[in-house]
Amino acid sequence: MGTAEETVTHTDLRHRVLGVEQEVPLLDGRMVRYVNFDNAASTPPLVDVMDALARFLPFYSSVHRGTGFKSRLSTEAYDDAHRTLTRFVGADPATNTVIFGKNTTEAVNKLSYRFPLADDAVVISSQLEHHSNDLPWRRSAHVVHVGALPDGRLDEDDFDRQLARHGRRVALVSVTGASNVSGLMPPIHRLARKAHAVGAPILVDAAQLAPHRRVDMKPDDDPEHLDFVVLSGHKMYAPFGTGALIGPKEVFLQSPPEYQGGGTVDVVTLDEVYWADVPDREEAGSPNVVGAVAMAAAAAALMDFGMDAIADHESRLVAYCLERFRDMPGVIVYGDQDPERAHTRVGAVPFNLEGVPHSLLAAILGHEGGIGVRHGCFCAHPYVVHLLQLSEAEAQSWRTQVVKGDKSNMPGMVRVSFGCYNTTEEIDRLLEMLGRISRGEYQGRYRQLAGNGEFVPEGHPLPFDEYFSLDPGSAESGGLPERLCGG
Repeated sequence: MGTAEETVTHTDLRHRVLGVEQEVPLLDGRMVRYVNFDNAASTPPLVDVMDALARFLPFYSSVHRGTGFKSRLSTEAYDDAHRTLTRFVGADPATNTVIFGKNTTEAVNKLSYRFPLADDAVVISSQLEHHSNDLPWRRSAHVVHVGALPDGRLDEDDFDRQLARHGRRVALVSVTGASNVSGLMPPIHRLARKAHAVGAPILVDAAQLAPHRRVDMKPDDDPEHLDFVVLSGHKMYAPFGTGALIGPKEVFLQSPPEYQGGGTVDVVTLDEVYWADVPDREEAGSPNVVGAVAMAAAAAALMDFGMDAIADHESRLVAYCLERFRDMPGVIVYGDQDPERAHTRVGAVPFNLEGVPHSLLAAILGHEGGIGVRHGCFCAHPYVVHLLQLSEAEAQSWRTQVVKGDKSNMPGMVRVSFGCYNTTEEIDRLLEMLGRISRGEYQGRYRQLAGNGEFVPEGHPLPFDEYFSLDPGSAESGGLPERLCGG
């Protein structure tokens, strides 16, 4: 019998994602099947995750110290979620811990508080980073940003220069595993080897990497070992408010946790505190058990699918998209544009259409094409400015306007980002809409809102309550699918 990579087909993957056949309304009143090309922001839930929650929720209870059956079962499920995420990233459970939190942003911030940094410490980051893997380090260290090449890739020569320049002052290297803008993947294991050579551990922001490629932390004594990894459930088909920080236990045992209270202690007197072991001391308060179970179910499903199979499918999508963009007048692709190198990136392609503001383009695609994309600077302003090749004067001009509350002229691009379930047929729909837009063949009259820079069609309020409302009697489609109701 073949491996998961050999036996799991794309059709199997698509059938295991909830909502992929959902129809949505267009401006002209028609209903069309929604195309979700915004997976880099958040992915829909896997059916595997929903089924796991449907089985778990009837037994949900508080975890740890409860003596009832439901509490003991929930505790075991929560502990098993830690073990599953350990296995998902290839961490050694004897020396590493999995700490659950809300998302990747919280995970990086947590480590920025818990990681010991000297007053003259240097953290090496990069120009490719999401703000969440940059701003937290600025609070407590001198951050050095490795530059990007014109095609968007990490400038590894600059990385080497910065390591040589700062040497033993480098306390940590903190880099993305895959850019949320361009999808490009820095050579994280090679960077780890170089960081360890100067005595620095490495943190990899795997939020964009984990849903698309296998994450392997490697053994602790391997020169290419990843010391810390952070990732989010909502990026990997489990949007239930949980993320994870995985790293050495010893780092978190050196000092008290930054959040203190219920669950973080073994003994408390009026004068003393004895902190609990990891991960308990780092997960203050009642944890999001449901989110942890969902994230673990997603990790198990992704491992079952086979990350190589997912990578192959998504690489074909990227190559197809880049090839079609080449043939379309007016489309400007940012970063690496070579379809032959599609396997070196995850499924994110940033672009613009000549003569159409990025915010207007995204609005028309959504309102008149039923195609969900994202536009703007993607919480990675320095990287987007670099890819757009803006001069300092141009960049300063829009920054001044934004600070004054006007985002009308904020630069940016449109991003399509693929998941394991997307198809070439959906890319064809995108291309057909782009052709219509470039010819001015769209019907809405759009006005821009200065406060957020968004374009909205005039005279077309969206009747959201016809599709969902917290009032269960008001939505036409109310109710859960039968398989999620225990029926």
